[in-house]
Amino acid sequence: MIAIFLIALAAGSASALMFASIVSGALISLLLFYLAPLPLMVAALGWGPLSAASGGIAASIGLGAIFGVPLCIAFAVAVALPAWWLGHLVLLGRPVSAAASSPNLEWYPVGRIMLWTSGFAALITIAALLSLGLDAATIRSTLRQGLLGIIQIVRAHDAASTGESERVVDILVSMAPVAAAIVTTTTLTLNLWLAARIIAISGRLHRPWPALRTVALPSMSSVAFCIVLAFCFAGGLLGIAAQVVAASLMLAYALTGFAVLHTLTAALKTRAVWLSCTYCLVLVFVWPVVVMAAVGLADAVFGIRQRFLNSRPPPIPAS
Repeated sequence: MIAIFLIALAAGSASALMFASIVSGALISLLLFYLAPLPLMVAALGWGPLSAASGGIAASIGLGAIFGVPLCIAFAVAVALPAWWLGHLVLLGRPVSAAASSPNLEWYPVGRIMLWTSGFAALITIAALLSLGLDAATIRSTLRQGLLGIIQIVRAHDAASTGESERVVDILVSMAPVAAAIVTTTTLTLNLWLAARIIAISGRLHRPWPALRTVALPSMSSVAFCIVLAFCFAGGLLGIAAQVVAASLMLAYALTGFAVLHTLTAALKTRAVWLSCTYCLVLVFVWPVVVMAAVGLADAVFGIRQRFLNSRPPPIPAS
C-alpha cells in the first residue's frame, strides 16, 4: 500500500508540473500540457484507480496552494478526473464463467470507453469556454480579442492587413469551439492509448489488449449524435455546447471509421499503402477526418464490417 501511494505521489507531481508548465508560455509547455494526464493514467492502469485518485487529489491541492483555486479546479476537471475514471473503466470486468478457479472475464467495451472519452472532452471544452464568459456573446468577444491581439503582434509591421486580420479572426472564432473539442478528444484518447501501451510493455496490464478494429460505439450513440447535430443550429450558448459535443462524438466515429478501414483492407496485399495514405491525408489536411466519421456512422447504421465479414468464405480446415 505504501508503494502504491508513493507511485501516486510521483505520478501526481509529474502531472501537476506538466500541467502548470503552460504558465511559462514556452512552446514546449504546450506539449507537456496536453500530456499531463499521462502519468496519472499510467498509475491508474498499472497500480489501480485508487493510485490515480490519490495522486490527482494531492496534485490538485498542491496546484491550488501554489497557483490558486482556479488552476486547482482546472487540473481536477481536465486531468485528475478523466485519468481516474477512464483508468477505472479500462480495468473494469465481470466474470462470465461459473468456474471460480479461472473465471473468464468480460471487460468493459472499448467503444463505451471511447464514448466516455468524448464526454470528458466535451465537458473540459465547455468548462474552458464558460471560463471566458457565461453567454455566447461574451465568449465570442473574449476569443475574438485574444486572437486579434495575437495576429496583431505577428503582423505588427503590416498596418494594411488589419481588415484581413479581422476577417480571419471571425472565421477562427466560429471554428474555435469545434477545434478545441477535437483537440481535447484526440489528446485524451492518445494519452489513454499511450498509458495502456506503456503498462502492457511493462507486463502490469491486467486486461488483454483488445482488437481495436472491432471497436464500435453503443447503438444509441448515432441517435444522440443526430439530435446534437440538430441543436448545433440553435444559436447562443446551447448552440456552442451542441457544437462541442457533436465535434467530440464526430471524432469518436472517425476512430471507428479507421477501424472499418482496417477491417475492409485486412485481406489486401496493398493494405499498408491504403492505410498509410489515409493516415497521411488526415494528418496533413485534417478535413478527411469528417469522411472517416461518415464511414464510422455508416457502419453503425448499416453494419458494414459485419456484412463484409459475413460475405467472406469460411476458412478451409487443415487436413
